[in-house]
Parts: sequence; C-alpha cells; structure tokens
Amino acid sequence: MEQQMPLAARMRPVTLEEFVGQRQIIGKNKLLYRAIKGDRLSSVIFYGPPGTGKTTLAKIISHETKYKFIQLNAVTAGVKEIREAASEARNTLLNPKGKIVLFFDEIHRLNKGQQDVLLPYVEDGSIILIGATTENPYFEVNKALLSRSTIFRFEPLCDADIRMLMERTLKDKEKGLGNTPVKIDSDAMDHIAMLSDGDARVALNALELAVLTTEPDPYGVISIDLKTAGECIQQKTLKYDKNGDDHYDIVSAFIKSMRNYMEPDAVLYWLARMIASGEKPEFIARRIIICAAEDVGLASPAALQVAVAASQAVERIGWPESRIVLAEAALMVACSPKSNSSCVGIDKALEDVRNQRSGQVPVNLRDSHYKGARQLGHGAGYKYSHDYPMGRAIQQYMPEEFQGKKYYFPREAGNEARIRQRLDQILGDMEERDKARGK
Repeated sequence: MEQQMPLAARMRPVTLEEFVGQRQIIGKNKLLYRAIKGDRLSSVIFYGPPGTGKTTLAKIISHETKYKFIQLNAVTAGVKEIREAASEARNTLLNPKGKIVLFFDEIHRLNKGQQDVLLPYVEDGSIILIGATTENPYFEVNKALLSRSTIFRFEPLCDADIRMLMERTLKDKEKGLGNTPVKIDSDAMDHIAMLSDGDARVALNALELAVLTTEPDPYGVISIDLKTAGECIQQKTLKYDKNGDDHYDIVSAFIKSMRNYMEPDAVLYWLARMIASGEKPEFIARRIIICAAEDVGLASPAALQVAVAASQAVERIGWPESRIVLAEAALMVACSPKSNSSCVGIDKALEDVRNQRSGQVPVNLRDSHYKGARQLGHGAGYKYSHDYPMGRAIQQYMPEEFQGKKYYFPREAGNEARIRQRLDQILGDMEERDKARGK
C-alpha cells in the first residue's frame, strides 16, 4: 500500500534527525527543537511556501509527543469536528492527560467563526494547536488566535538540501528508489534542484517521473541525463499569489529597486518576475507612475511623462509587447536622478492643514470677480506677477499664521539642482534688499 503512495509522501522524514532544512528554527538547540524534544510545545503556526516541511514537521511532532495527536484539514473540517476534538481533549476518561495536539493543515481556510470556536480551547491549554499555512497568518488568522500562538516562518529549501533529499531517496531501499538501479548525472540533479525552487515535493515528483518514464538499458540500469530531467521539470512554478505575501514582497522589491539611483538590473529582474507570473501590465504601469512622481519628481520631470505614456501604451497593446514598454519606463525611473521633495513637501503641508488652525486667505489674493467683492476689499493691493521682472511680484502669499513656513526643499539632483539654484538666488536677493532697507 505504501509503495502506491507518491514518492514525496513515502519519503517524509519521521524523526527530527531526518528532517532537512529550516535550520534557523529547527536546528539543534533552537527553541522549536528543544520544545519538541522536551514535549513542551505550545500553540504554533507554521507559515511558508509549499514543500518546505510544514506538514512533515507536524507529523514528526505526532511521533514525539505523549499527547493524543489529531489531524484535521481546514478544507473539509468545520465547527463540528473542532468541537469533537475539544470534547475528546477534555474527556479525562478517554484522555487522562486533559489535552491534545491538534494539527490544522491549511488553517488560513478556516473562516472567522471556525477560528473563534478554537480560541477558548487554545486559551485554556486543552488544545495545543499546530497550524500550517502558505498564506501570511497576519492577514488570514484572527488576531486573538495569533496572540496565543508562536509563528515560525519556513523558507524555501536551498539547492543543497534538495540534492540531499534526492540522494537519500535514491539510496533508500524501504521507502525510496534504492531497489531500482538508477544512474543520474550531476547536472541533471542540479537542474531538478534549481527548477524545484526550494520545493522538496516538486523535486521528488520530478525524480519519480524521470525514473518511471525512462527505459532501462540492457543491464537494467535507468540513466537520467540533463535532457530527461529537463522533460520532467520543464518550468519552475513561480510563487506569486496576487493577493498574498509573494505578490506584495516582489512589488515592494521592484519599487525599492526603482527608487534607488542606478539599479537597472534589479529593476529588470523584479519586473520579469511579475511579467512571468502573469501580473497585469496596467498594475505594473501604475506602480511606475507612482515611483516617477514620488521618488524622481522634479529631478527629472521627463520620467513621469514616460511613465504616463507607458501606462497609456500598455492599455492599447497588452502582452507580450507591453514588456518592452514597461521595461523602458521602469529603466527611465531607475536611471533618473532622484528627489522626493514634492512628496515630502505636500505631506508636510497636509499635516499642517489637518492639525493646525486654518489660516485666512490674504486679502490681496482673494477673488474679486464676483459682484460686491471689491466693496469687501477683496483683491485690494494685488500685484499682477507679469508686470514684474521674471514674473515675480513681492507680496503676501501665505496666511498670516504661516508666514515664513517652508515646505519645499529642492535637492541637489538633476533638474531640481537648477531650481534650487534659482531659489537660493532669489532668497539671496531678498536678503540683500532687506539689508539695504535696514531690516
């Protein structure tokens, strides 16, 4: 019966010593390792990509703990099953220890009501909860349940760990492929490890497929070369849930790479990750526009023009040609001098508008076009800017309470350096004039 199971399921480690990867949380003398070995585990949530050992570690705990272990899947289990498990935990006749270890696979699929049912049992300790999820628990799990659990993040396995698992599988005569004469080239194994992208299940499934579909030679040996490996794992599965963690992390990396001055290669890499994962071109274009306005600003106003033009272009042409348009716009932003002075300035002004007393519009700036405005004195003393040198008329433009307040501080970057030079010159001229007047 066991031999009919998929190879990845048969090769699950059953002891902590056999467990591969996640040394940052399950290495010897780490907190989780000591808690499992000492059977002192409290409620935990295992969070990370598929094929990284979350369910495997939960099953290892089932062998290590002295408490009754119950496994449920959030897809099929509901409130009834949760209450039955809790009832069994509190039944001292059937369960003298008064508590159970409850493993909930895909815990993010439990709705709020189901999670609320779990809460009192987790709180009083009658249920030691182990939740496994590929989704960010901070988004998907109730805060009350989170506060009573320790979250352990699982990382994708490194290529060396994947190779170790494949080599172990090829030698294991009881559960693996040790009874089958298999010869696999080193570059074929490297190829499977690389394209599995840290997912042990994907790697072992590819290895099993290669063995099952390759004819043995006259001596009964199954030889797997790079070509065979390539056919069994042709393209890695990109981890990019558009509503999940990978989506936000990759978008964040893309934006932060564009924000930095002259980081074009990283920008193209993260852009390619989004494109290959099927992200909508309109979404990417919006991110580029925002970055052009927020992080490039007046240092290179042309970046915003290119970004807006790219947004209009991708709406018309779609994939695959949009990749070129988006690359051009993203590189324009990445390679432009940077200034966030516009963003900083408007945010400071908004803060004052929201938190300080509203100032009155100076009389000279008030609208004087409607009937009766002039009788109220509106517009009195206004100086028409075009009547003065360089179009600059010296008069009051800010409310009285905000006179002298500064929001815009141009940077020494690109075009904005020239703006700063002109502002400094104007301020210098004003100071000279004030000195001449004896102020």
